[in-house]
Amino acid sequence: MNTGTPLYAQVESALLARFGVDLRPGDQLPTEDKLIEEYGVSRITVRRAIQNLVARNLVVTERGRGSFVAVPRFSQPLTALTGFVEDMEARGLRSRARVLLVEEIAASTDVREALELPLGAEVTHIERVRLAAGHPVSFDQTYLPLDLGRLVARDDLENEPIFTLLETRHGTPLIDASYALQASTAQPAVADALQIESGSAIFRIDRTSYTIGQRPVDYEVLHYRGDSITFTTRLSRPETNAGADQ
Repeated sequence: MNTGTPLYAQVESALLARFGVDLRPGDQLPTEDKLIEEYGVSRITVRRAIQNLVARNLVVTERGRGSFVAVPRFSQPLTALTGFVEDMEARGLRSRARVLLVEEIAASTDVREALELPLGAEVTHIERVRLAAGHPVSFDQTYLPLDLGRLVARDDLENEPIFTLLETRHGTPLIDASYALQASTAQPAVADALQIESGSAIFRIDRTSYTIGQRPVDYEVLHYRGDSITFTTRLSRPETNAGADQ
């Protein structure tokens, strides 16, 4: 154990590192006695580590049965343009991507309109499953103009976020984005990627990100597990209507 970090936090991190490896949603955590033996710590330390995971909605405890790995649940504020890795890091969670596909294809009508490309244009198409604490949370379809896509396609997409690659390696700062959110159901390919039943509830987000000069450079179709995320925002009342009904 690292003496510079509280023991309970070290046990908590050690358990988190096992999520998605040998511990998956629904699996029971090792007993307190086994964790005490494995990590060489006290019962109080083990209990605090588990209590922290419960508070983070990553573990559920059932009286008389034990503690079980939960499907991660997140509350995601829609107040700034952030990527998946940034969102998970803000919650202290390890995240990564599993790359399913990288290809160059003719842009569909929706992709051409989002990226403002001419008829017949090709794009780089990337499909990834985004994992938090080892669990699939989002299935992402990303479309990039070829000049950028061919650069990004050579990068380590399992460990490097596309937003970071665009901004720090490929000279393309992201200024803002447009979002369209809708409730949907998982088609077979999406359900398989997210390890849920076909037809399960999901959130679909169509997001177009813009660089300097309002040039669209990244169009994504994001599919979030419906049992994993709640989107929140805060809206102001227009000044022209303030007090109109008082």
